[in-house]
Amino acid sequence: MLRNLLTVGGWTMLSRVLGLIRDQLLAAFLGAGAVQDAYQVAFRLPNMFRRLFGEGAFNAAFVPMFTAKYETEGKASALRFAGQALSSLIAWLVILTVLGEIFMPFVIRIIGSGFTHKANDTFEIAVSLTRITFPYMVLICAAALVSGMLNGLHRFSAAAAAYVTFNIVGIIAVLCGALIWHQTAVASAWGITISGFVQLGALLWAAKRAGIAPHFVRPTFSKDMHRLLRRMGPGLVGSGVTQLNLTVDTVISTYLPQGSVSWLYFADRVNQLPLGVLGAAAGTTLLPLLTRHAANNDRDNMQASLNRATNYALLLTLPAALGLLALAPAIMSALFGYGHFTPMDVWHSSQSLRAYAVGLPAFVLIKVLSPGFFAEGDTATPVKIGFVTLALNLGLNLLLYRQLAHVGPPLASAIAAIVNVLILAAILYRRGVFLPDPAMLGRALRITAASIMMALWVAAAQHLVAPDIIFWRALWRVLMLGGLITFGALVYGITLDALGVVRIRDVASAFQARLNRRRKNI
Repeated sequence: MLRNLLTVGGWTMLSRVLGLIRDQLLAAFLGAGAVQDAYQVAFRLPNMFRRLFGEGAFNAAFVPMFTAKYETEGKASALRFAGQALSSLIAWLVILTVLGEIFMPFVIRIIGSGFTHKANDTFEIAVSLTRITFPYMVLICAAALVSGMLNGLHRFSAAAAAYVTFNIVGIIAVLCGALIWHQTAVASAWGITISGFVQLGALLWAAKRAGIAPHFVRPTFSKDMHRLLRRMGPGLVGSGVTQLNLTVDTVISTYLPQGSVSWLYFADRVNQLPLGVLGAAAGTTLLPLLTRHAANNDRDNMQASLNRATNYALLLTLPAALGLLALAPAIMSALFGYGHFTPMDVWHSSQSLRAYAVGLPAFVLIKVLSPGFFAEGDTATPVKIGFVTLALNLGLNLLLYRQLAHVGPPLASAIAAIVNVLILAAILYRRGVFLPDPAMLGRALRITAASIMMALWVAAAQHLVAPDIIFWRALWRVLMLGGLITFGALVYGITLDALGVVRIRDVASAFQARLNRRRKNI
């Protein structure tokens, strides 16, 4: 398990790094104007369906069924089921794609309705680019299914590596579009669709080598497909809430001044780094543990596990959130402040990042608390709460976007997430699953104090030595940001040690013991 986790984690980290490079190139060559806004909307639509159908509910329902068939009924039966699922998925998505291509202006009037009220040609550019990117939806959803087959048989490397090609092809497309064809947005849009072919081809080749390549068949509504669709239902609704929240933010941002969609996108990309790593790790590792305790009706250990997980999440998430609040301009400047991405774009996107950072701990704690429901078989309650917070998010967006402009949508999302986590915690408390004890609350308060201390010291240091960092030369910006982050980490570690939350001596001893064990194994 550890080897597989490290394999997937290593490829995921590589993909994140390459994705950051791709975003940096887009910021440098396109800036944050009308074309970038249109491009981000063009990418968001197929990406939404990918998360909804490909990586979300469909795979969550398909992989257990495929694996169970492979183990109990044999390889032939499992491959027949996979071929049927793949053919049905592609048939449905091809129909959806054809309709989308025909009615794309109407689609963009919904998700990018604010573009129609602007004097520039952002709306027409968005329609043109989305028509190029929309077929990616079919390709990546099919790729996700083949990836699920490989993962179901514990072949993680090929599936994890295939997704890296998206960013590799994307980087090549941006460079070719900017330096050769001088059509950066169009080339980048084609790069998205071409990467879908590359990913699907690579995964089908890996599946063929593994002897599990699925065959296309005539789609039929068999018992297996009926069971698959029934299992997809709850996950589809749950994933749909998240995607609707993102869509609401996108729609609202198109009514804001030019560049707002781009500022929100790049800010969210930075916010997703700690959220993606910490949130996914918390949910993935906690669910099996809580499920085992629930099966044994062991409420004491469920409570203890949730308390520990909450402390661990706060230990890592609070300093990340407060660090983003303190260093947002420096971070956005060091990562994206090049080429056509001006200091004004850096400043506006850093304001959006600070609004997102307000909700970062809540977003991660949702991932921590949700397994408390799933472990007992309750998938409905988190979905219901999600719909409540969706309505709240929409209401707050409409209330805030005129007064706060590009800060309004991320702040609305942050407040909705805080309300979401408070409702989850309250219900789990009433059920006796989440009962914070005095020790847990004391650690949480000390972690908060250490995080605030770190943020104040870092903010003061930046104010003294680099108050105008966003106007510095690129290399000096990066070096200064690295120095400020290192300084903040030292302050945080020393404060945690002084408050008795984490003893540096104990951490060093544990690390040394682990190294010694590895040397003995070697």
